[in-house]
Amino acid sequence: MEQLVKQIQDLLNETKGTWGIHLEDLVTKETWAWNEQEVFFAASIIKVPIMAAVFAGFDEGLYRLSDTISLKREDQVGDPVGGCGVLHHLTPGINLTIYDYITLMIIQSDNTATNVLIDLVGVEKIQQIMKEIGMEQSSFHTKLMTVPVKAKGRNRITAFDIATLLKKLTSGSIISQYACEQMIDIMKKQHFRDCLPERFPDEESNIIGAKPPWEFANKTGWVTGIRHDIGILYFGKKAMNIVVLSKDVEDREAKAIMAQIGEYIFHYLKQ
Repeated sequence: MEQLVKQIQDLLNETKGTWGIHLEDLVTKETWAWNEQEVFFAASIIKVPIMAAVFAGFDEGLYRLSDTISLKREDQVGDPVGGCGVLHHLTPGINLTIYDYITLMIIQSDNTATNVLIDLVGVEKIQQIMKEIGMEQSSFHTKLMTVPVKAKGRNRITAFDIATLLKKLTSGSIISQYACEQMIDIMKKQHFRDCLPERFPDEESNIIGAKPPWEFANKTGWVTGIRHDIGILYFGKKAMNIVVLSKDVEDREAKAIMAQIGEYIFHYLKQ
């Protein structure tokens, strides 16, 4: 892992802004961090602990994932910088399952789906789950795109806290092994692949039913001046938990740097 660390350090020493990074090789158990305690605005990364809170409610028997919730006009919110999903375009009154809302929240970063799920479980439940996970420096206070003037605080994260979340996901120690498997499976269906996995090679087999050589279960997050990508990269029998957070970096530059970091990590696991 020493060469990988040097590559990333050299890259970061040449760039602007502030970066928070945490890597963990799940086979060798080696870890490396850069500014892991730096606090960042969470953006859509907060949707991963929200997903965990929804699965916790299911595990407690409060509802079934197949239960439906009707979409209300007052729930629909957009996003001026994109990534807000599709629900704000649809006709109010449609019924979707809780599982569908979770899926849209993660793979399309749908803010409307997110706010519906926040109403389902409540702010205190999300805060409780984050505390149970061990996200001591992170916080959740508000819905997305509806932040009141007198909000109690902003949604914040650190690389260390998100790394703690990923570690517990990959070890099956959040809620239940079933819940962790389901959450990771949803993250593998992510539609936004333009940051860390931008330069991952497309090596799909032409043999029907063959497993892909790599899979990436991830969640992105971005607003003006903020760009994050976090996830689990699987390559054969190897895997790595990856957290890359950034702020005060021009967006195209942030994405390019993340793509380079992703490429370094991919080749490290491929060795």
